[in-house]
Amino acid sequence: MANANNSINYIEFPMTDNAGTRAFYGQAFGWEFTDWGPGYISFTGAGIEGGFNGLGEAAVAPPGVLVVLYADDLAATLAAVEAAGGKIVKPIYDFPGGRRFHFLDPNGTELAVWSE
Repeated sequence: MANANNSINYIEFPMTDNAGTRAFYGQAFGWEFTDWGPGYISFTGAGIEGGFNGLGEAAVAPPGVLVVLYADDLAATLAAVEAAGGKIVKPIYDFPGGRRFHFLDPNGTELAVWSE
């Protein structure tokens, strides 16, 4: 499936136990995984692509889920988020697969936007 501009196309969960996470979601739901090193695994088979992030400051705390949107033009989308009143909490940075930034919406919910 092609990435659609301004769509939710990836869900990211925090992770503290790579092996336990793989075992649980594989057994309970039949998801399949791709390793991106010891601190990150992506999954397929859930109806939407996603991953489990155990890198850096990833911590399991409510709400614990990061919704990730896709944008054709990351810089333009960052400007639009700021113009709409969003607060940038992680400026654009590189990650395996592309670049992204994180922001808080007016409710304080953190979301991310990525681009290839």
